[in-house]
Amino acid sequence: MGEVILEMRNIIKDFPGVRALDNVNFEARSGELLALVGENGAGKSTLMKVLSGVWPYPTYEGDITIKGELKQFHSTRDAEASGVAIIYQELNLIPELTVAENIFLDRQFTNSFGIVNWSKLYSETQKLLDELNISDFRPTDKVKELTVGKQQMVEIAKALSKNAEILVFDEPTSALTDKEVEALFEIIRGLKKQGVCMSYISHKMEELQQIADRMIVLRDGKTIGEVTPMSEITLEQIISRMVGRDIKDMFPKQEFQRGEKVLEVKNFNVDHPVLVGEKHVNNASFNAYKGEILGIAGLMGAGRTELVTGIFGGFPKESSGDVHLEGERLGLKSPKVAIDRGIGLVTEDRKAMGLVLGQSVLHNMMISSLETVSNKLTVINKAKERQISRSYVEQLNIKTPGLDVAIDTLSGGNQQKVIVAKWLNTKPKVLVLDEPTRGIDVGAKVEIYNLLNKLVEDGVTVIIISSELPEVMGMSDRIMVMCEGEIVAKLTREEATKELIMEYATGSKREEV
Repeated sequence: MGEVILEMRNIIKDFPGVRALDNVNFEARSGELLALVGENGAGKSTLMKVLSGVWPYPTYEGDITIKGELKQFHSTRDAEASGVAIIYQELNLIPELTVAENIFLDRQFTNSFGIVNWSKLYSETQKLLDELNISDFRPTDKVKELTVGKQQMVEIAKALSKNAEILVFDEPTSALTDKEVEALFEIIRGLKKQGVCMSYISHKMEELQQIADRMIVLRDGKTIGEVTPMSEITLEQIISRMVGRDIKDMFPKQEFQRGEKVLEVKNFNVDHPVLVGEKHVNNASFNAYKGEILGIAGLMGAGRTELVTGIFGGFPKESSGDVHLEGERLGLKSPKVAIDRGIGLVTEDRKAMGLVLGQSVLHNMMISSLETVSNKLTVINKAKERQISRSYVEQLNIKTPGLDVAIDTLSGGNQQKVIVAKWLNTKPKVLVLDEPTRGIDVGAKVEIYNLLNKLVEDGVTVIIISSELPEVMGMSDRIMVMCEGEIVAKLTREEATKELIMEYATGSKREEV
């Protein structure tokens, strides 16, 4: 590991009524990856926004030093000029443009007449791709044709084209396949050898143990403990620093007596909307019972999300097959039909599909059940609406300054709880949660798991989809594995192992289901 490249000393950042960063100290070295961890709302992203000029000087207090030189960034351009670049979770690319055009956007090679030198643009892009050992796509490929993992590589090449010496990754693997994660890690290992200084924000501890050299924890806007080599700290110690307490049971699964069959799915199909003859889901059949959590495992693209979205009425034209709820056939006409009959769906992408960003906590909590607080003239009883919302805030321990604040000001874990509250208010018989803990911290995950137990105890049939095998194994009574649109295995909690699930998920093993 090399010399200290970046120092942030006594950083303080205030928002109205909240101190987001409280005398935070942070340093990173050349040729290392420093993990930055903490619960949602701990201040990680705020600290990186100070570093990158999103929160410009003097809206914060403290000193930023790069290679011994004091910096005061008044904009993101100032930060970029000093070699700082951030790869955000939501990628910042223009889909219709080529890889080369995205990398050199606003910096294209032109002659004195303003005409682009396309040959040089493509050759300089190819040089960058060669330096990163990227051969999966070409400079002339359009970004919209690339997977999320490859688009992320374009972002890295874009940052390096600006001579970035300090590279920040913000939840970089949240939407990547295992193969794409390994490709990203290979690039990171190469960047370490080149002496690039990197910081990595992630909730995935197993990833940090693979790729990080040292780590630092933020909690409630403060630095907790010293910067620690990853080889000298255990997972339990990291979690304890993050949440301020020991978590003895990461997966607090409770056992309940399995009751009657609630959901029955027979010969269910979801056709591909474009490719004739192709199916997202092929002839799927399964049952779900009261008193249990049914887990669905599988690789990305296996058809898990399409299966539950189809059952929820999200693909009325593409879906076929029989779905029965409490013995009665359920039409697949629309989500409204599913909601009215007693099915709720916590979607995989909470920001795009689960929330109305910019709207209040109250609005997001009540949007699916306005009829419960409206009279025959559809006039909303505001007092009742607030009473119900307050009860869910207390019941689910939702941390929010009030019901009227914008939902996007809450942490990821609290946003997820608001979505769950939204569905609880519809009084569901079946609640499906697609990636229920994606992008939320360890402490909030345990709260979600406890909430799943409470739902089952209250008689709700729960189905969870998760790409994290410890999660689906730790919280499920039965596990259904999907591969290439088909259900290829149904396992009991006792039968399921990581190795067995992966054998089924990759298609190397199959049972008659």
